[in-house]
Amino acid sequence: MNVNHVVVVGAGLAGLRTVEALRGRGFGGRITLVGEERHRPYDRPPLSKAVLKGDADTSFVDTDLDALQVDFWPGVSAKSLRAGVVETTEGEIGYDGLVIATGAEPIRLPGDGLQHVLRTLDDAHELRAVLVPGARVAIIGAGWIGAEVATAARRAGCEVTVIESAPAPLTTAVGAEIGARTVPWYNGIDLRLGAMVDAVDEGGVRLVGGEFVEAHVVVTGIGVRPAVGWLADADIDLHNGVVTDEHLRASLPGTVAVGDCAAWWSRRWGTRLRVEHWDTALNAPDVAAATLLGEEAVYDPVPYFWSEQFGHMIQYAGHHPAGERLVHRGEPEGKWSAVWLTADDTLAAVLAVDRPRDLVQGRRIIDAGHRLDAERLVDPQVPLRDCVV
Repeated sequence: MNVNHVVVVGAGLAGLRTVEALRGRGFGGRITLVGEERHRPYDRPPLSKAVLKGDADTSFVDTDLDALQVDFWPGVSAKSLRAGVVETTEGEIGYDGLVIATGAEPIRLPGDGLQHVLRTLDDAHELRAVLVPGARVAIIGAGWIGAEVATAARRAGCEVTVIESAPAPLTTAVGAEIGARTVPWYNGIDLRLGAMVDAVDEGGVRLVGGEFVEAHVVVTGIGVRPAVGWLADADIDLHNGVVTDEHLRASLPGTVAVGDCAAWWSRRWGTRLRVEHWDTALNAPDVAAATLLGEEAVYDPVPYFWSEQFGHMIQYAGHHPAGERLVHRGEPEGKWSAVWLTADDTLAAVLAVDRPRDLVQGRRIIDAGHRLDAERLVDPQVPLRDCVV
């Protein structure tokens, strides 16, 4: 297929990196970058960290759109898609190569009360403005975002309540056994576990059962959905995002998908993954660009992410649902990590708390497919690499 005009829908990191990858691979045709936000492309991880805490105001990606010779359409939304044409709020754009990089959108709860979410740069600035000393802040969800917002709110001198339906923080992400180890970190915070929210009302949060949690500020951090509503009537396979193969190729000819909206097939894990983390947005675009240009490339990484919360650095690599056994390294009071092993003691995933060496070594071991000596593994003084058999 001869590609002359590539349209990239979504101007986040995944979309921008795909533009850069296309130019880096020698593509000399037209590129149009369509972005719903009016900002130029920026990184999202700093929003819940440096920007929310007031340590930075922006997280713009250092790139020169003019040098990339890209036609950037900020403040423009995609409305629908048919073969060869993207319909936008500013009219139709024809293409012969399409990159879908529309990311994800926060899930909101029922109710008439104001709910803050944390997804965009504007969200971060709006939330930062109301995290003031003495403010009562109710955070719904004790996942990655909820914990990071709670960290910033406590640092700002707010009175913080965190409401979580699961039995422990991070249960959805890494399981209740790991999440329970983080409960002591919520010192000084009213952590409500096993609490279901009925609605966000004026002045606070109403729980199932009738209790009302008063709050000046309500933050909903219960996850995101892939932003693929504009594709509802398109002739393209959708299931928990845009369905792609291991080359990031979607079912519509001449189309690839990257970032939070892409549900790609992993050869390594033998399952479809949709990973909502910066590392995917950074590295998948090179494969997507190669595929769009007719080259052979496979996307099959060891997924990686990190979170900074309550003075701890949490790092994770792998795919723990592939594991059958959880092994702890170190006690919860100090620096510790946890590893998931498959039935034959192959390393499936590692989560490290203030132990970056475990993460680095574990990621390499997962990539190589090595088995570990489970008996040596439980000793936190033994480096992970020395547990390889």
